[in-house]
Amino acid sequence: MRAVLYDRFGSTPRVENVQEPTPTPDGAVIEVRATGLCRSDWHGWQGHDPDIRELPHVPGHEFAGVVTEVGATVRGWRVGDRVTIPFVAGCGACPECRDGNPQVCDRQYQPGFSGWGSFAERVAVRFADGNLVALPEDVAFETAAALGCRFSTAYRAVALQGRLAEGDWIAVHGCGGVGLSAIMIARALGGRPIGVDVTGEALRLASEFGAEHVVDASQTSDVPEAIREITGRGAVVSIDALGRPEIAMNSVRCLAKRGRHVQVGLLVGEDAETPLPMDLVVARELEIVGSHGLQASYFRELLELVQSGRVAPSRLIRRRIALADAPAELIGLSEGSPTGMTMIDRFA
Repeated sequence: MRAVLYDRFGSTPRVENVQEPTPTPDGAVIEVRATGLCRSDWHGWQGHDPDIRELPHVPGHEFAGVVTEVGATVRGWRVGDRVTIPFVAGCGACPECRDGNPQVCDRQYQPGFSGWGSFAERVAVRFADGNLVALPEDVAFETAAALGCRFSTAYRAVALQGRLAEGDWIAVHGCGGVGLSAIMIARALGGRPIGVDVTGEALRLASEFGAEHVVDASQTSDVPEAIREITGRGAVVSIDALGRPEIAMNSVRCLAKRGRHVQVGLLVGEDAETPLPMDLVVARELEIVGSHGLQASYFRELLELVQSGRVAPSRLIRRRIALADAPAELIGLSEGSPTGMTMIDRFA
C-alpha cells in the first residue's frame, strides 16, 4: 500500500509503497477514506513527541474509514463498518480508563504517534472494542475525520474542561483548526465567543463561524484589556488554542474572577515551562486546566450536534488534497498553520 514516510525527524517525507498492516488481537485495520493534516503531525515529524520511538514512521491521526480486518479478540466490530476513532485510544483496563478518562490512559495508543498513522491507504489501530466509534450513514467520512483531533479536542476544552454555560463569554486565542472549532461549538452551546488572532482571514472566519466579537492581536497593545472592555468583567472561559507563552499569559489575564483557563495548544521545548501570573490565579480564584483529546464515549454527543446541524465541522475544511501532496503540505507547516483544515481525501 502507499503511505507517507520519513526516516529521520525533520527529514524530507515521501510517498512509498510499504507493507500492509495487520491487526493485533485487540485491534482492527481501517481503510482510510479521509484524514486531516494537523500541526500535531508536524510536531511529531520534528521530533517533539516522545511517543514516536521507532523510525521510519507514518504520520496521521485524525481519520475515518471502513473496517477491513479485525483481531481475534475483537467482538464489537466487523468488516465493512464505517468508523472513526479518537486520536487517543485507551487500554480500557488502567485506573484512568476505569474512571472514564481514557484520553489520559497510561497505556494509550495513538495512531500516527505510538504506531504508524493514517497518511496511508490503510491503518492499524489498537483497543478497537473500547475506542472505535460507529459513523451514521448520513455523516460523511471527511466530516468524521474533521472530528478526530481538532474538533473533538475543542469540544472537550469548551464543554467538559471549560464547563461553558449558556450566556458565558469565552475567549478563544488562536483561530486555526482548534480555535475555529471551539468558536463553533461555543456558539452551538449558547456561549458568547470572542476570537483572537493576528490575521485578517482567521478573524473573518471566526466571525463567520459564530464569534460575537473579534480582537486583532497584531493591532491591540493589551489583549486582556480589550476582552474586559467587550465583556465588562472578563471572560468566564478562555482557551489558548495555539500554544505560545504570550498567548497563555493573555488567556489567564483576560479571565473574570473565578474564570477558567484551558490550555490546548502544545507548549514545547523551552516554552514547556512557561510562567503564568499565579498572583492573579490566587487573587481571582482562577482555574487552570489542560485538555487532551476526547473520550470515545462522548463522540455520540458530538455526532448528534453534527446531525442536528448545530455544528458543521466540514465548514472548517479549506483545502482537499491527494496523498501525494501530503509531504509538501507537512513541510509547509514549518512556515505556520494555514487557516482551517487541510483534508486528504484521495489515496490512489
